[in-house]
Amino acid sequence: MFRSFEEIEAFVLRNRRARMRIALAAAQDGPALSALVEAKRKGVARGVLIGKEDEIRSLLAELGEKAEDYRILDCQEDAACAGLAARLIHSGEADVMMKGILPTATFVRAILNHENGLVPPGGLISQAAVFPCPGEERLVVFTDCAVNIAPDLAAKRRILENVLPVTRALGMERPKVAVLSAVENVSPKIVSTMDAAELEKETVGDCVIQGPLALDGAISRRCAEHKGIGGPVAGQADVLLMPDLCSGNVLYKSITCIAGLDVASTICGASAPVVITSRADAPGNKYRSILLSVLQAMA
Repeated sequence: MFRSFEEIEAFVLRNRRARMRIALAAAQDGPALSALVEAKRKGVARGVLIGKEDEIRSLLAELGEKAEDYRILDCQEDAACAGLAARLIHSGEADVMMKGILPTATFVRAILNHENGLVPPGGLISQAAVFPCPGEERLVVFTDCAVNIAPDLAAKRRILENVLPVTRALGMERPKVAVLSAVENVSPKIVSTMDAAELEKETVGDCVIQGPLALDGAISRRCAEHKGIGGPVAGQADVLLMPDLCSGNVLYKSITCIAGLDVASTICGASAPVVITSRADAPGNKYRSILLSVLQAMA
């Protein structure tokens, strides 16, 4: 099981068979392009850059790169960039789709467009992020903080199913899943506690599920013990299943903007790995997201 992003990078560099072709939509973005350039320089990936060609060429020059080392496709509109990236995946001309300087909703619509062939009719996609657990040598996955706004019980079950290929790629053989809420007791007034209690009864893949759990009792053994919370997941969760998008988004940005932790983010449920990060994410987090998606492709 991988315990750090450094271990993931070492594994990818040691075991890669070929450079992944990454289609970067709206590539005229310094942080996203910097991350892809780092991946290219380390031999992890090749870039297919979709967006405003003049701006892309200017940024490449600033980064000390030769434009001829990349495939550049001139495209002026955000939606067109995302759609073209998705079609390149579907046609086999790229292996990984990546979000540049465009809104998440625009990017996701291209993935969900059935004509692009990345998600079957009725399919559900979700987002997953990976971060190092503070004070412990292990990685934690949380999902979903970018796509599904207010998932019901059935959607939460599918979000959990979606994340399993990510946990397998990370070497989590039987992931411990904490279904999060604000409290540990079930209350009809808090729908997320009711959903958590139902999910705990179910079998989803080869997971161990417990809920409802608050964040502290899910990832901190000390907090779980102090609060008297027992169970197979309390204090040692591998996966945090979010109650809704707002909670997940606040957690993601608290981790990155306030705590300053490293993070990697990916889309689950599509036919190919997808790199999705906040437009404000640092280049390092975008590079780590590339590594995570390449790891998924290798798995």
